[in-house]
Amino acid sequence: MALTLHYHPGNASMTPHLLLRELGVPFKLQLVDRAANAHKSPAYLKLNPNGLIPVLQDGDLVLYETAAIVLHLLDTHPQASLAPAVGTPERAEFYKWLMWLSGSVQALMPHYFYTDRLVAPGNTAGAAEVKAQVEAKLNTLFDQIEQRLSEHPWMGGAQFSALDPYTFMLCRWTRGMQRPARTLPHIGPYLQRLLARPAVQQVIDTEGLAAPLV
Repeated sequence: MALTLHYHPGNASMTPHLLLRELGVPFKLQLVDRAANAHKSPAYLKLNPNGLIPVLQDGDLVLYETAAIVLHLLDTHPQASLAPAVGTPERAEFYKWLMWLSGSVQALMPHYFYTDRLVAPGNTAGAAEVKAQVEAKLNTLFDQIEQRLSEHPWMGGAQFSALDPYTFMLCRWTRGMQRPARTLPHIGPYLQRLLARPAVQQVIDTEGLAAPLV
């Protein structure tokens, strides 16, 4: 069945876009123009009633939630070996990190970028305080990634896996923060290794991403 990824440049769709490029499988990209509020249009809300990006269509199957899309692509392309074998302790460890990236790191990011949604309208001081607290919490999470990469070359251990596109995207989102992930001693070289991968370069080119890339 044909794969279609509904995406917007630099958004959470970047992880499945990176994964699709790493898999080397045919797929179609469908731009969701956030500037035109396309993610809130009736047509898009039929695909994802939450009005969030990404959505993956695989034939008649419609999936949203980034981690769910990642797992579906892994399950349908096991020959790519981008995750450990099902039923192994290594696979369980993979699940742990995938859910942590999704549920702990990614889930906190909107509170940094859309802080005004968490306070009363016009409460700029409150928004600034929330933003600072969220960034401090994110720093502790990226410290865990830094620790992981001080022990292993990749998030999954010795081998590149589907965890790395996810980690790349999240690290990229910190590029405008007070302490970008790239400034940490192990994350910085890790991001450079990822930037050198052809799949990452293809996504950067296709999505038209501008510097700073991380």
